[in-house]
Amino acid sequence: MLNVEIRPCTEKDLDLLQKISIETYTDTFGAHNTAENLHAYLTEAYAPDKLKRELLNPESHFFFLYVDEQLAGYLKVNTGAAQTEDKIANALEVERIYVDKAFKRMGLGKRLIEKALSLANEYQVENVWLGVWEYNENARKFYETLGFVYTDSHSFFMGDDEQTDLIVVKSLTEN
Repeated sequence: MLNVEIRPCTEKDLDLLQKISIETYTDTFGAHNTAENLHAYLTEAYAPDKLKRELLNPESHFFFLYVDEQLAGYLKVNTGAAQTEDKIANALEVERIYVDKAFKRMGLGKRLIEKALSLANEYQVENVWLGVWEYNENARKFYETLGFVYTDSHSFFMGDDEQTDLIVVKSLTEN
Protein backbone atom coordinates (compact mmCIF):
# COMPACT_ATOMS: atom_id res chain seq x y z
CA MET A 1 0.00 0.00 0.00
CA LEU A 2 1.25 3.44 -0.90
CA ASN A 3 1.92 6.01 1.76
CA VAL A 4 0.38 9.22 0.38
CA GLU A 5 0.77 12.56 2.16
CA ILE A 6 -0.27 16.09 1.28
CA ARG A 7 1.88 18.72 3.00
CA PRO A 8 1.84 22.51 2.92
CA CYS A 9 4.50 24.07 0.73
CA THR A 10 6.34 27.09 2.15
CA GLU A 11 8.88 29.67 1.04
CA LYS A 12 11.72 27.30 1.96
CA ASP A 13 10.38 24.93 -0.73
CA LEU A 14 10.72 27.52 -3.51
CA ASP A 15 13.40 25.69 -5.53
CA LEU A 16 11.56 22.38 -5.34
CA LEU A 17 8.27 24.07 -6.26
CA GLN A 18 9.86 25.69 -9.31
CA LYS A 19 11.40 22.39 -10.40
CA ILE A 20 8.21 20.32 -10.17
CA SER A 21 6.15 23.14 -11.70
CA ILE A 22 8.33 23.30 -14.79
CA GLU A 23 8.61 19.51 -15.12
CA THR A 24 4.91 18.73 -14.77
CA TYR A 25 3.79 21.64 -16.93
CA THR A 26 6.23 20.67 -19.67
CA ASP A 27 5.15 17.02 -19.52
CA THR A 28 1.50 18.05 -19.78
CA PHE A 29 1.64 20.76 -22.43
CA GLY A 30 5.08 20.68 -24.06
CA ALA A 31 4.08 18.54 -27.05
CA HIS A 32 1.12 20.83 -27.83
CA ASN A 33 3.03 24.11 -28.01
CA THR A 34 6.07 25.56 -29.72
CA ALA A 35 9.33 25.48 -27.79
CA GLU A 36 9.41 29.30 -27.90
CA ASN A 37 5.92 29.74 -26.46
CA LEU A 38 6.52 27.09 -23.80
CA HIS A 39 9.80 28.71 -22.78
CA ALA A 40 8.19 32.16 -22.61
CA TYR A 41 5.40 30.84 -20.40
CA LEU A 42 7.65 28.85 -18.07
CA THR A 43 10.08 31.74 -17.67
CA GLU A 44 7.31 34.10 -16.65
CA ALA A 45 4.94 31.84 -14.68
CA TYR A 46 7.58 30.05 -12.64
CA ALA A 47 10.13 32.81 -12.11
CA PRO A 48 11.48 32.53 -8.55
CA ASP A 49 10.39 36.04 -7.54
CA LYS A 50 6.85 35.44 -8.87
CA LEU A 51 6.58 32.06 -7.11
CA LYS A 52 7.88 33.63 -3.89
CA ARG A 53 5.17 36.34 -4.03
CA GLU A 54 2.55 33.65 -4.59
CA LEU A 55 3.87 31.58 -1.68
CA LEU A 56 3.76 34.61 0.61
CA ASN A 57 0.24 35.64 -0.42
CA PRO A 58 -2.07 34.76 2.49
CA GLU A 59 -4.88 34.01 0.01
CA SER A 60 -2.86 31.47 -2.00
CA HIS A 61 -1.99 28.02 -0.68
CA PHE A 62 0.41 25.44 -2.12
CA PHE A 63 0.57 21.78 -1.17
CA PHE A 64 3.06 19.10 -2.15
CA LEU A 65 1.84 15.55 -2.72
CA TYR A 66 4.24 12.81 -1.63
CA VAL A 67 4.04 9.10 -2.39
CA ASP A 68 6.34 7.00 -0.22
CA GLU A 69 8.31 10.19 0.55
CA GLN A 70 8.81 10.99 -3.17
CA LEU A 71 7.45 14.28 -4.46
CA ALA A 72 4.68 13.26 -6.86
CA GLY A 73 2.71 16.45 -7.52
CA TYR A 74 1.33 19.66 -6.17
CA LEU A 75 -1.76 21.78 -5.74
CA LYS A 76 -2.25 25.55 -5.66
CA VAL A 77 -5.54 27.05 -4.52
CA ASN A 78 -6.59 30.68 -4.28
CA THR A 79 -9.22 32.43 -2.22
CA GLY A 80 -10.46 36.00 -2.14
CA ALA A 81 -8.56 38.50 -4.27
CA ALA A 82 -5.87 35.94 -5.21
CA GLN A 83 -8.28 34.21 -7.59
CA THR A 84 -7.50 34.74 -11.27
CA GLU A 85 -11.17 35.45 -12.06
CA ASP A 86 -13.91 37.08 -10.02
CA LYS A 87 -16.82 35.62 -11.98
CA ILE A 88 -17.74 32.91 -9.47
CA ALA A 89 -19.22 34.09 -6.19
CA ASN A 90 -18.15 32.70 -2.83
CA ALA A 91 -15.49 30.44 -4.32
CA LEU A 92 -12.11 28.80 -4.06
CA GLU A 93 -10.01 28.46 -7.22
CA VAL A 94 -7.84 25.47 -8.03
CA GLU A 95 -5.23 27.32 -10.06
CA ARG A 96 -2.74 24.48 -10.43
CA ILE A 97 -3.04 20.75 -9.99
CA TYR A 98 -0.25 18.60 -11.40
CA VAL A 99 0.93 15.05 -10.90
CA ASP A 100 4.33 13.86 -12.11
CA LYS A 101 4.06 11.48 -15.07
CA ALA A 102 5.63 8.65 -13.06
CA PHE A 103 2.70 8.82 -10.63
CA LYS A 104 -0.24 9.19 -13.01
CA ARG A 105 -3.20 6.79 -12.94
CA MET A 106 -2.84 6.21 -9.20
CA GLY A 107 -5.81 8.30 -8.04
CA LEU A 108 -3.56 11.12 -6.88
CA GLY A 109 -5.34 13.86 -8.84
CA LYS A 110 -8.53 12.89 -7.04
CA ARG A 111 -6.73 13.18 -3.70
CA LEU A 112 -5.59 16.68 -4.59
CA ILE A 113 -9.13 17.69 -5.59
CA GLU A 114 -10.40 16.21 -2.32
CA LYS A 115 -7.86 18.41 -0.50
CA ALA A 116 -9.18 21.45 -2.39
CA LEU A 117 -12.77 20.51 -1.50
CA SER A 118 -11.78 20.10 2.14
CA LEU A 119 -10.18 23.56 2.10
CA ALA A 120 -13.31 24.99 0.48
CA ASN A 121 -15.38 23.59 3.35
CA GLU A 122 -12.88 24.97 5.85
CA TYR A 123 -13.09 28.42 4.24
CA GLN A 124 -16.88 28.09 4.07
CA VAL A 125 -17.18 28.82 0.36
CA GLU A 126 -19.94 27.43 -1.83
CA ASN A 127 -18.04 26.76 -5.07
CA VAL A 128 -14.76 25.34 -6.28
CA TRP A 129 -13.67 26.26 -9.78
CA LEU A 130 -10.79 25.89 -12.19
CA GLY A 131 -9.80 26.48 -15.77
CA VAL A 132 -9.01 23.46 -17.94
CA TRP A 133 -7.57 23.65 -21.44
CA GLU A 134 -10.30 22.98 -23.98
CA TYR A 135 -8.22 20.26 -25.71
CA ASN A 136 -7.21 18.40 -22.55
CA GLU A 137 -9.86 15.69 -22.90
CA ASN A 138 -8.53 13.51 -20.08
CA ALA A 139 -8.62 16.36 -17.59
CA ARG A 140 -12.04 17.52 -18.76
CA LYS A 141 -13.48 14.01 -18.26
CA PHE A 142 -11.77 13.72 -14.88
CA TYR A 143 -13.34 16.93 -13.59
CA GLU A 144 -16.72 16.00 -15.03
CA THR A 145 -16.69 12.68 -13.14
CA LEU A 146 -16.02 14.65 -9.95
CA GLY A 147 -19.10 16.81 -10.46
CA PHE A 148 -17.55 19.90 -12.08
CA VAL A 149 -19.80 21.60 -14.65
CA TYR A 150 -18.79 23.83 -17.55
CA THR A 151 -19.96 27.41 -17.00
CA ASP A 152 -17.75 29.75 -19.02
CA SER A 153 -14.36 30.15 -20.67
CA HIS A 154 -11.43 32.55 -20.64
CA SER A 155 -8.30 33.20 -22.66
CA PHE A 156 -4.99 31.75 -21.56
CA PHE A 157 -1.75 32.85 -23.18
CA MET A 158 1.04 30.40 -23.87
CA GLY A 159 3.68 32.87 -24.96
CA ASP A 160 2.01 34.70 -27.84
CA ASP A 161 -0.51 31.91 -28.52
CA GLU A 162 -4.00 32.69 -27.23
CA GLN A 163 -5.69 29.50 -26.04
CA THR A 164 -9.02 28.79 -24.37
CA ASP A 165 -9.53 27.40 -20.89
CA LEU A 166 -12.97 26.15 -19.98
CA ILE A 167 -14.18 27.29 -16.57
CA VAL A 168 -15.65 24.37 -14.63
CA VAL A 169 -17.36 24.75 -11.27
CA LYS A 170 -18.39 22.35 -8.55
CA SER A 171 -21.12 23.59 -6.24
CA LEU A 172 -20.72 22.46 -2.67
CA THR A 173 -24.31 23.31 -1.81
CA GLU A 174 -25.81 20.63 -4.10
CA ASN A 175 -25.98 16.97 -3.21
